[in-house]
Amino acid sequence: MPTSLELTADRLAALLMGPGDALLDQGRHDLEFERQLVARPLERGSAPPDVWAIDGGQGTALDARCLQVVVTRAARVRYAGGACALEEEGPLNVSLVGGGQTRAAVAALDLGVAPDAGLEGVINLLRDGAEWQAVRRSVEECAPDGIVLVDGDLQPDWRVPSTFVAGVLAEARARQVTLVGVTKHSSLSRGGAPLMGMLELDAAGRLGPDAMWWAPVAHTRPDLAVDGGGLQVVAARLDPQAPFAFRVDLPADVDAEPALRRLSALCDDAAFPGYPYPLTVADRLAACPRWLCDDVRSLIEERFDLVGVPLEVRERSFADRHRLMERS
Repeated sequence: MPTSLELTADRLAALLMGPGDALLDQGRHDLEFERQLVARPLERGSAPPDVWAIDGGQGTALDARCLQVVVTRAARVRYAGGACALEEEGPLNVSLVGGGQTRAAVAALDLGVAPDAGLEGVINLLRDGAEWQAVRRSVEECAPDGIVLVDGDLQPDWRVPSTFVAGVLAEARARQVTLVGVTKHSSLSRGGAPLMGMLELDAAGRLGPDAMWWAPVAHTRPDLAVDGGGLQVVAARLDPQAPFAFRVDLPADVDAEPALRRLSALCDDAAFPGYPYPLTVADRLAACPRWLCDDVRSLIEERFDLVGVPLEVRERSFADRHRLMERS
């Protein structure tokens, strides 16, 4: 009788070696996929005159399971004329989640989230909300013919109203700004196997190992596009030395190939070939590492001292019992 490990390894091998044709995005159900995925050659273009990059970060400072203190922020970076003109960490937002306080944290986003929206995994909503507020500001400040880059796809947490996203897309269109989402680790799949890896192998066989390429993958179902807010999804390898291709989201009305040629001009950094270097800077700025969460916890402890929360109450509320038991 095969063990669970052997059965799992065999099933995984079957998926990786013989994927079917069914295309899917595990996190989305509003996309229509292309019948055939064919990689097309891509040439590098000229860099946009104005580039903004936005990324969000999150962390947990205190965790009582039923009650958490979480931190989120959205960082912005601007490159103008090829030089870095702005590095903005963004304000650190400290929120109380649970204990009847979650809806107040969500309301503070000012995104028009429905009062009856589910609250599971709300930290993702808090991060995405801050990120998309920063995207909107960046679109408003970006010069015509510029690009605004977003880490991830162009569909934020499902609780962010589609009308908000459609409004940002409409503003970008009116200002002649191209909004682009770049996903580092995509949930796109073909026959249950990771799609990007399959496409990379296919493109290398057809176009050569050093070829830049792109392939249309999917687009928003017409019945779900709000006020012209539809999207298109492509896969692209944006540098000859890039070890990976990435999922790239664009507004439905953008001509994909010229936009990708301009995007590729931002993807020639030696440290991260194939990925837009302004986004690597934004990612670094937005991070909420353990030390930052520890700092927030220390500041909260100081407030506890001022208002008289006993040390025993704090320890019994926020002690990580699991970790303490593992140490023994």
